[in-house]
Amino acid sequence: MTGLAVLVPGGQGQVGSELSAILRSRETLVHAPGSAELDLTDPEAVRDAVDAFAEVAGDAELRPVVINTAAYTAVDAAESDPERAREINVAGPASLAEACRDSDLPLLHVSTDYVFPGDADRPYEPTDETGPRTVYGRTKLEGERVVLESGARAWIVRTAWVYGAHGGNFVKTMARLAAQRDALSVVDDQIGSPTWAADLARGLLELAELVATGTGPQQQVLHCTNSGSTSWFDFARAIFTALDLDPNRVNPCSSAEYPTRTPRPAYSVLSGNAWQHAGLTPLQSWQDALEAALVADGEAFRHRG
Repeated sequence: MTGLAVLVPGGQGQVGSELSAILRSRETLVHAPGSAELDLTDPEAVRDAVDAFAEVAGDAELRPVVINTAAYTAVDAAESDPERAREINVAGPASLAEACRDSDLPLLHVSTDYVFPGDADRPYEPTDETGPRTVYGRTKLEGERVVLESGARAWIVRTAWVYGAHGGNFVKTMARLAAQRDALSVVDDQIGSPTWAADLARGLLELAELVATGTGPQQQVLHCTNSGSTSWFDFARAIFTALDLDPNRVNPCSSAEYPTRTPRPAYSVLSGNAWQHAGLTPLQSWQDALEAALVADGEAFRHRG
């Protein structure tokens, strides 16, 4: 069986960087361009990149797959710049899916819990009714739809509350604030599943292996997060504990007491049932993932200066 070749738009982000590192450790052909190298809002550049990747993979007799981790994820900024969010989250994936269709390359497209309204009382299944309440969520949902309607062999993988060694994220924010404040308040009425980018990357690669061989799951929308759920408050306390800091420095507050420009989902836990039914390996618990992340990349998460 031939090996895998992977093109990762958004390759310099949290998930893309982890994908690139894992693939290079396996001596697998990977091209992980950041936005400076591959602008998804330029359809011609996207097609050229996909065509070139397909040619290189073919010459090397490798099984090609595209994993799109690029996205406009600035939730608050998207409200005041919806056109830019739509360019990256809708037009970009549309161009990528069309290029993949024409080159007959399978595509995995990473999406978000924000496509749901966030008012459920049980984990969201991929088939549940969507209802995004933010520009970010609406553009991500529209991006899902254009990918699935493109005619490409495509799968959507929704995830949530991602953190990792690369880029900004909640774990790094907590470490930074811990160095600056004696105490801090964190909302305790928003519930989700913290997801380590490295675990998500491994899950995406397991799915990529299937779709590259033509044995991908029939269900085209899947959810992939670390298992279990928690509030931002309890997650913050767990982070403090893992960093050998006093968790009692973290105090609970309500969303009403800590307003943001854009409402966050009150409940955004994603069910992993479809992922498991597809024969894919469930991700470890969010607690074990946090511990593993700090063992693997502890210095990246600790605030310095």
